[in-house]
Amino acid sequence: MTRMTAVDAAVLVMEKEGITHAFGIPGAAINPLYAAMKRRGSITHTLARHVEGASHMAEGYTRTRPGNIGVCIGTSGPAGTDMITGLYSAQADSIPILCITGQAPRARLYKEDFQAVDIEAIAKPVTKWSITVREPALVPRAFQQAFHLMRSGRPGPVLIDLPFDVQMAEMEFDADTYQPLPVYKPAANRAQIEKALAMLNDAEWPLIVAGGGIINAEASALLVEFAEITGVPVIPTLMGWGTIPDDHPLMVGMVGLQTAHRYGNATLLESDFVLGIGNRWANRHTGGIETYTQGRKFVHVDIEPTQIGRVFCPDLGIVSDAKAALELFVQVASEWKAAGKLKDRTDWVDQCRARKRTMLRKTHFDEVPIKPQRVYEEMNKVFGRDTCYVSTIGLSQIAAAQFLHVYKPRHWINCGQAGPLGWTIPAALGVCVADPDREVVAISGDYDFQFMIEELAVGAQFKLPYIHVLVNNSYLGLIRQSQRGFNMDYCVQLSFENANAPEINEYGVDHVAVVEGLGCKAIRVVKPKEILPAFEQAQQWLKEYRVPVVVEVILERVTNIAMGTEINNITEFEALVEDVAADAPTAIALDWELETEA
Repeated sequence: MTRMTAVDAAVLVMEKEGITHAFGIPGAAINPLYAAMKRRGSITHTLARHVEGASHMAEGYTRTRPGNIGVCIGTSGPAGTDMITGLYSAQADSIPILCITGQAPRARLYKEDFQAVDIEAIAKPVTKWSITVREPALVPRAFQQAFHLMRSGRPGPVLIDLPFDVQMAEMEFDADTYQPLPVYKPAANRAQIEKALAMLNDAEWPLIVAGGGIINAEASALLVEFAEITGVPVIPTLMGWGTIPDDHPLMVGMVGLQTAHRYGNATLLESDFVLGIGNRWANRHTGGIETYTQGRKFVHVDIEPTQIGRVFCPDLGIVSDAKAALELFVQVASEWKAAGKLKDRTDWVDQCRARKRTMLRKTHFDEVPIKPQRVYEEMNKVFGRDTCYVSTIGLSQIAAAQFLHVYKPRHWINCGQAGPLGWTIPAALGVCVADPDREVVAISGDYDFQFMIEELAVGAQFKLPYIHVLVNNSYLGLIRQSQRGFNMDYCVQLSFENANAPEINEYGVDHVAVVEGLGCKAIRVVKPKEILPAFEQAQQWLKEYRVPVVVEVILERVTNIAMGTEINNITEFEALVEDVAADAPTAIALDWELETEA
């Protein structure tokens, strides 16, 4: 046994659990942990500009690679409360991050000490576990339990709060014999899988809904294999986007009220059976439950028992890790196919593909100011199959999901349920830290961009290059659009005359000046023909300067993006495609037509 401080033991445990990087901001109450990290030198650190930013960087870091766990660190009091939004975001999307906070000495708890707050109680509703460690000897075991909980069952975040005197106290700890606790993940049995497959095989128009749990389980390849064996089309959820490439013949669109395709909604409404794997039937995906479920049967596979039946009762529920379930689905389906038991789905797939070819939204607009649809068209031209997109909320995210293409798991990194403004910049930086060679492109509206714009300085300081596409209409665009139902346009305009930048014509904040002041590069675009050259210039600057590059596109002030109240009641505000080549030149359908002609 070796005698050491509790925080030295904590750092050793993090090493053993695979942690090599952390995000945070030092402070008086957490300095002992920073001192231990400095002594060991095993965990590198990115200094955030805001503690909430550190929590979102940790999220981006986790979401980038399988097995990653982002760590965010802050001092006592407001540091912990600032990170609550990151914990909520992680909890909502089943993302494991470890939040570590400092705390007042034990003798000063509940005595209104400076920056002392009961962060354990505050964080409980948005974490898998939240604890203030009151005994030094418990510190390494609290960290061990934290990693066990984060990885077991439905993944999620943990907060560990460390009083100052607990951090400083000495204790005995044998790091040489330490090992992580076994991870628990429920697994489906063969009888359950055979029952589900029989229900799928009996259906005439079946679909697979692929959720983010498949990506968390690193089971995307199994999902594609299962779909190909059975010939059943796939509808990815927003969190599952990338489980199957957008141009795969069996990828038939996304479904929902906002982040969806016309052809995806139409195909879901034509189906008679849905197998959901690793999804949670989120309301932006389903819309009204009666419309979504009417006339079709459901099987729901999820790692969390209390998720099955939470939104609606499926015809069959299976509690299982997505990978364990898909391994069995592939095995049983392969056996059934070899025995000639599986139905031929060619006609059904042809119907789905026909909708994908014809039910399209127009992207090619030449108007000035620029329509947002044109921005995503140009992005599709420049950014290739390896591009990783990062986004959070707003009309920019909704339009991105309708018009961009994603080809790989973990290449659409999105805060799906919580949707906090400001998430995009720090999350993109976390992705860059986790995978320095990845081509990262973030998408924000002007308000999301302004929320945590200071984090761009982190990208400049630590040389974290990525491209940030800023679509600026000087509005809270999504809220303005939702206010149409109240016949108002109230408190949502961001426009004003900027005395220092009259050339931006009342678009308010001079983002180029701010971005450059934070040490990054920026380009402003006002005409459609300028968009593509700006993206190409941004790619050159990434290589030259190794800092974030912002491409700001000045949009028309008011654009309504397609959305509705039910999946069979989506309002299309803009023209639809008549000629694919002319109206939507980067649509997947056009690639299919060219392949057919070849």
